[in-house]
Amino acid sequence: MAIFYRPEDGAAADFIPFYWDGAYHLFYLKDYRNPEAHGEGTPWWHLVTRDFVTFEDWGEALPRGETGTQDQWVFTGSVIEQNGLFHIYYTGHNGHLKEQGQPAQAIMRASSPDLRTWTKDEDFRFFAPAGYESDDWRDPFLFRNEAVGEYWMLLAARKPAGPSRHRGVTALASSPDLREWEVRAPFWEPDLYITHECPDLFRIGDWWYLVYSTFSDRFVTHYRMSRSLAGPWLAPANDTFDGRAYYAAKTAGDESRRFVFGWLPSREGEKDDGGWQWGGELVVHEIMQQADGTLAVRMPRPILSQFNTLTVSAPVPLLGTWKRVGNIFTAAAVGRFSALAYGAMPEECLIEMTLRYQPGTLGCGVMLRAADDMESYYQVRLEPGNGRLVIDRWPRPGDQAFMLERPLATQPGQPVNLRLLVSGSNLVVYADDRVALSCRMYDHRQGNLDLFVTEGEATFLGVTMKTR
Repeated sequence: MAIFYRPEDGAAADFIPFYWDGAYHLFYLKDYRNPEAHGEGTPWWHLVTRDFVTFEDWGEALPRGETGTQDQWVFTGSVIEQNGLFHIYYTGHNGHLKEQGQPAQAIMRASSPDLRTWTKDEDFRFFAPAGYESDDWRDPFLFRNEAVGEYWMLLAARKPAGPSRHRGVTALASSPDLREWEVRAPFWEPDLYITHECPDLFRIGDWWYLVYSTFSDRFVTHYRMSRSLAGPWLAPANDTFDGRAYYAAKTAGDESRRFVFGWLPSREGEKDDGGWQWGGELVVHEIMQQADGTLAVRMPRPILSQFNTLTVSAPVPLLGTWKRVGNIFTAAAVGRFSALAYGAMPEECLIEMTLRYQPGTLGCGVMLRAADDMESYYQVRLEPGNGRLVIDRWPRPGDQAFMLERPLATQPGQPVNLRLLVSGSNLVVYADDRVALSCRMYDHRQGNLDLFVTEGEATFLGVTMKTR
């Protein structure tokens, strides 16, 4: 099985993680992408894993409703346990109902004694009250607020009036028993986005973290932080877990670790120029709290430990002057482009290295699946002067911009650790166990791992390429 999970007969979207008894139960929205064969709508599917590498497929958890029913599309929600009984609160969506003057969305419920067999509560419907748009009332996230002795539900909602792109609200409802719900004042009302999809909330130490996803200006998962559930909700300088190719991420964990579960979207036609699609493969990052309370992410150690077989390589300088001492490579020529072919890349591999650049270096990094003549490749590039990590490609048609970027502050002479996880068209880059950037690589399916430096000097230490 590939390291990034995807169902064989469709795509996975909106993972709903629930940690219980040492295992991660990953419910997800399954898109067959074949309505002619499978009909309209999305069910919830159920995976169980302890290491994010091996998965038990527990099959369909929540089937789609019949044509014309409220939950023909079973959209995002959450799982909660109460007195030995498990409950799923989910979004029942049917856009066709809107055409009939009925709300397109409602919060619905199912229960299970064992997390495996679920029974829908056909009598439970929780619609948006007055003061909220009836067709945007979704993605319930439930938790027990012990401080007030209530269950709280956060929802992705919208105000009915105001500038259309600034009506998003994280709504709040409360309940003493998980049955009767009272809508309270909004939990968070920043007037920033169209809506705040897939809300999620967790606590580490003295900090609360509110997670949500947006598509107003870019598709991305954000977080805010506060020392109180009452706010204020503060925006860190880098408020995302990943880039454009990572969406609808939600979190789960035990008392010592927490992980964030999102999906890397596929692209239309399996082309680098294809439009981003809804759904793709599972990508898991481990969340690390920093000294100032902000969050960083790194590759989960169970995934890292899978790659133990070193590939055989025969490094060859291509451009510029290179010095080699064992497994240390230095581009010694300043003011030019330098490149070194390290070795042929397997279909799936883990690439690791520590990079150290000198003052004035314009850029440095690696080229993936590079052709022998370097006329095609993907490029993972540090740009010290711009304080960012970039994924680029060549050829790049016309004057199109590079593919994706994340902020990454680095300093000359200081080591930068890079880990790149490649599997098929999937690429996830980790820098210094704090920044992640996911991307697709469709157009070039094979080639070399190359090292490069642009107008400067850099050293690559401990370069390895491993397989499972």
